[in-house]
Amino acid sequence: MNLTKTAFEALPLGRIKPAGWLKDQLRIQADGFTGHLEEHWADVGPDNGWIGGNGESWERGPYYVDGLLPLAYLLEDEKLIAKAKRWVEWSLASQKENGSFGPARIETVNNDVNKKQDWWHYMIMLKVMTQYAEATEDPRIVPFLTSFFQYVHAEIVDNPLEGWAEARGAEMLLSIQWLYKRTSDAFLLELAGLVAGQTVDWTDVFHDFPFWRKVEEWDWKSHVVNVAMGIKTPGVLYELSGDPLEKVAVHRGIDSLMTYHGQAHGMFSGDEWLSGTHPSQGVELCAVVEYMFSMEQLTRIFGEGRFGDILEKVAFNALPAAISTDWTSHQYDQQVNQIVCNIAPRSWSNGPDANLFGLTPHFGCCTANMHQGWPKFVSHLWMQDGSGGLAAVSYAPCTVSAQVGRGVEATLEISGDYPFRDEVAISVCLAQQESFTISFRIPEWCVAPSLTVNGENISLQAANGYARVAREWSDGDKLRLHLPMEVRTVSRNLYAISVERGPLVYALPVQENWQLLTKREMFSDWEIYPGSPWKYGLLADTDYQVSLADIPYQPFDTHNAPIRLTASGQLVREWKMEGNNAGTPPIHPDTQGQPLTELTLVPYGSAKLRVGEFPLIGKRKPVRSLR
Repeated sequence: MNLTKTAFEALPLGRIKPAGWLKDQLRIQADGFTGHLEEHWADVGPDNGWIGGNGESWERGPYYVDGLLPLAYLLEDEKLIAKAKRWVEWSLASQKENGSFGPARIETVNNDVNKKQDWWHYMIMLKVMTQYAEATEDPRIVPFLTSFFQYVHAEIVDNPLEGWAEARGAEMLLSIQWLYKRTSDAFLLELAGLVAGQTVDWTDVFHDFPFWRKVEEWDWKSHVVNVAMGIKTPGVLYELSGDPLEKVAVHRGIDSLMTYHGQAHGMFSGDEWLSGTHPSQGVELCAVVEYMFSMEQLTRIFGEGRFGDILEKVAFNALPAAISTDWTSHQYDQQVNQIVCNIAPRSWSNGPDANLFGLTPHFGCCTANMHQGWPKFVSHLWMQDGSGGLAAVSYAPCTVSAQVGRGVEATLEISGDYPFRDEVAISVCLAQQESFTISFRIPEWCVAPSLTVNGENISLQAANGYARVAREWSDGDKLRLHLPMEVRTVSRNLYAISVERGPLVYALPVQENWQLLTKREMFSDWEIYPGSPWKYGLLADTDYQVSLADIPYQPFDTHNAPIRLTASGQLVREWKMEGNNAGTPPIHPDTQGQPLTELTLVPYGSAKLRVGEFPLIGKRKPVRSLR
C-alpha cells in the first residue's frame, strides 16, 4: 500500500513570498491582531498551557500559532518568528518517553472533551509543526512526529476519536501523510487507516447530502466549521485509497451546499449550523478560513480549477468582510445583507453579540483561528505539478521560488494587482534554459483569456480549469496573462441578484457609524449603525460602469476602494426589517414614484455595512439553452 499520487504538490512554506497589496495585507494583520494578541488576550497569553502556563490548554493556543507561524516566516519578521518559536520549542521540550506531548491539563469551555484522551487540539499543533519543518528544515521535527504517531498508534484503538476530533480526523491524516512522504514508515499508513475509520463518514454526508433546510438543532455533521473542514476529507481519503468516488462526493457536496445554503460571497451559511440561503443568515469566520484551507488541499489533491475559483471568491470577499480594516476587531458572524451590527436577538443559534466587531464577539474560537486565512492563502498561490512544472492557483502578487524541469532553480515574479486588475505580469528568472510546463488556472468566469510570452501570442486550451503551456523557458521571459472581467449578475433566491466582476463580489456600502461598546487598550468592541438608506433594488437593464483608482495600502476599505461599479437603482419601500435584520428581498419590489438613483458599488469585503443581494427591478433576462 502506498499513497495515491496527487495532481499537484504544495511548495514548502517560504517558497512563495507575498508582494504588492497582498504583502501589505499581511503587514496589516501583523500590526493588528496576529502580532499583538498575546499581549491583550489571556487565552493565548503567557499563561497558556501550550507554553507552560496554567491557563487555556485546549485549541486556542494551537489555533493562534497555526496562523502566527506562517505569517512570521512569510514576512521574515524576526519578532514574530521569535513569538512563534516559543510555542514550537515548548511543545518539542514537552514530549514524554511514550511520545505524547502538550499540556498536562486540558480545560475547555462547555466541558465537551471526553475525560479519556482528546485528540483534537493535537491535530492543530501537528499542522504547526509541519509548517515549521518546511520553513526551517529543523531536523528535530520528523523524529518528534514519528514518536508522537507511535504513541497515537498504541492508544487510538482503546481511546478513539470522539466529538470534535471525530468530525475533524482529516486534520490528523494530513500530518500523517506529510510524515509518510518523508519517512515511508509502514506503521503510518496503518495508523492512517485507523484514523480514517474513526472519522465521520463525510463521503457519505456529501454524496447524499441530507441537510436541505436551515438546521435548528445540534449535529456534528451540520456544524458549519465541521462542514468547512469536512469537505476536504474525501480528498484526503482519496490519497489513501485512490477511489474515484471520493472526488465525486466532494463535487456533489459543494453543489449541495451552494444549492441549499449558498451565499453571494462564495461561502455557505452557518450561524453555528447550516442555515439556508437567506442573505441575512450569518456565516462564521472560523468556517471562512477553514473552507479556504480545504480548497487549498483539494486543489493540491485533484488539480481542478474549480477549487481555486472558490478559494479566491472566499478569500477576496468573505475573509476581509469580517475583519476591520486595521485588523483590531472582527466578527463571529457576517451577513451578505448587513445593515446593522449591534447587540440584538437574531434568528441564529448564536448569541445576540455575534455580529459585533470586537475582540471575542460571541465566542473566542474565531479570535484564535482567523489568523491562518491570508498566510496559508499565500503559501498555496502556486504549486508544483509533480513533473517538474508549476501550476498557478491564484494570481495575487507574489514571488515563487521552486525547482523546475530537471532540478533548475526558478523564480517567478507575479505582479499586476489582481484581482483589482485583470492583467497579470509574470517574469521568469532561470539559471539556465529549461523545459517545463506552467499550468495557468483559467477561472470559470473568464470567457476569453489570452497569454503572450515576450510579445508572442500563445494559444490557451483549458481542461478542468487549467491551460498547460509546455515549452523551453529562458531567463528574462516576460509573460502577460489577460483575464477579462465582465460584470455579471447572479440570480438568487426569489430572483434577487448579486453582482460580480471577476472573483470580486460587489455591494452597496451603507454609511457606517461606529459606536464604541467596550473600550480596551487595542482591541475594542464596536456596534455599527447605518447612516444612509439601504433599501435599494437594482434595475434589470442597468448598464454597469467600471471606474479604477490607485491600489491603496488597504484595498478592502470602502473609502479607498481601488475599483467601483456604478449602476441604476430605486428605493424599495416595502423592503422591511425582520428580526433586527434586513428582511427577505421582495420578489415584486414596489418602486412606483421612486426616482432612479445612481448607486456606487464597492468590493464586498470593503463594506462592513452593505447590501450584497438586491431585489431585481424589472424583468430578468431569460436564460435558455438548446438540449
